Amino acid sequence: MSDEQKISFLSVPDRDQVPESVTKLWDKSEEAMGFVPNVFRAQALNSDQFLAWWKYFNLLVNKEGYLSNAEREMIGVVVSGINGCTYCAVSHGAALREFSQDQPTSELVAINWRQADLSERQRALAEYAEVLTEAPASVDEDDLLPLREAGLSDHEIMEAVQVIGMFNMTNRVSSALGLVPNAEYHSQART
Repeated sequence: MSDEQKISFLSVPDRDQVPESVTKLWDKSEEAMGFVPNVFRAQALNSDQFLAWWKYFNLLVNKEGYLSNAEREMIGVVVSGINGCTYCAVSHGAALREFSQDQPTSELVAINWRQADLSERQRALAEYAEVLTEAPASVDEDDLLPLREAGLSDHEIMEAVQVIGMFNMTNRVSSALGLVPNAEYHSQART
């Protein structure tokens, strides 16, 4: 693999080096998105761990849940921006543009969520994501008050906490591996 094609600091396995369960996921991604996300290719180096991560990530971020897809993606973009995770900020910024159908707000969330035109509910989620990401040891029950005041239920708050935690973990893995976002993300859901 040449330097300009390098997507990870570590070796990236080829199709013949991963189990069929991974190649099926790659093929499904190719069919649905038109490409295989680099995070799928790079993390497949340890296939069992990759598939376990994907199962939980997919459950939290892509399936029907208590929060909307746009809210979960917004949380992911806020967390990824705070953590400086290029891969996740770019890839989930594309997903946020798609789910929100609001390109300007999505762009602002990716840079500085405080300047975005967010609802009270969205603002409470972004603020909580910031606090839990930057100072997890300081979080206490009072930090939930803005979420409750914005009308979030316990189920929605639990899901927000889990999504924030998942993105913090995924950001660290992606940053540690030096993952490069797929070029396709840059043009997705743009007017």
